[in-house]
Amino acid sequence: MRSRRSCLAVPGSNPRFLEKAQGLPADEVFLDLEDSVAPLAKEEARKNVVAALREGDWSGKTRVVRVNDLSTHWTYRDVIEVVEGAGEFLDCLMLPKVEDPGQVAWLDTLLTQIERANGLQVGRIGIEAQIESARGLVNVDAIGGASRRLETLVFGPADFMASINMRTLVVGEQPPGYTEGDAYHYILMRILMAARTHGLQAIDGPYLAIKDLDGYRRVAGRSAALGFDGKWVLHPTQVETANEVFSPSQEDYDRAELILDAYDYYTTVERRGAVMLGDEMIDEASRKMALVVTAKGRAAGLARTTAFTPPAV
Repeated sequence: MRSRRSCLAVPGSNPRFLEKAQGLPADEVFLDLEDSVAPLAKEEARKNVVAALREGDWSGKTRVVRVNDLSTHWTYRDVIEVVEGAGEFLDCLMLPKVEDPGQVAWLDTLLTQIERANGLQVGRIGIEAQIESARGLVNVDAIGGASRRLETLVFGPADFMASINMRTLVVGEQPPGYTEGDAYHYILMRILMAARTHGLQAIDGPYLAIKDLDGYRRVAGRSAALGFDGKWVLHPTQVETANEVFSPSQEDYDRAELILDAYDYYTTVERRGAVMLGDEMIDEASRKMALVVTAKGRAAGLARTTAFTPPAV
């Protein structure tokens, strides 16, 4: 799995932003051809994106382009021009407003045709599917299994809130009058369950109050606690917060590495399946949980500060 703690949105119509994004510590950068680009700027934005992918230095980043949704007349040209122009420099395409698995299958088929026609490795370019409506959420399980290219399911809160008539204009915040629990909990869990069922990552959408870092941290912490892998960032100031929130703490990472070492020792040397590690019993379930934390910690570049010492014989 690619690390996607922070997924930075960059308008394809702004060459200055495209250049600046290359030096930011975001795990993923998606060059946008959709909502952040005015209709009359779409064609020029495609050219900007191709040039940025081919000529820019995106080292260490997952490179994604968000095309326009399939209800528009721009989508097929977005895919053809970007992949033919810079397919070898591209990791994924993001398809917005996905409402049924056939839309993902369409993109998979078109990508395969372009790859074969241009001598690109078939199947290498992944797909990110954005869930932004009630219909998309109802069909999210089928969408998650629609293509082997799929890597992530992404929550698009603004369009989703509009699609269900949620009574708020503040994207990501609780609607006024909703005082019990979290209005987004069901939505996030539904996307997360579909993602994990199909071995995909789950990515939370943007928080539009870009100057409110405390608010961003609070909302990001909600999806991180559930198990989401990352969140969109709309401004450079949000990047470090996302990277921190979606990384394990040093203490948790060290503990997870100790669990793996201890479990391996006790199951292979002493041939026991459940043992005590300090005050905690560990078993096979503990090992699986520790694997999740260590994978995220290693992807975040953490280095362990403790070591397991087998008991004296």
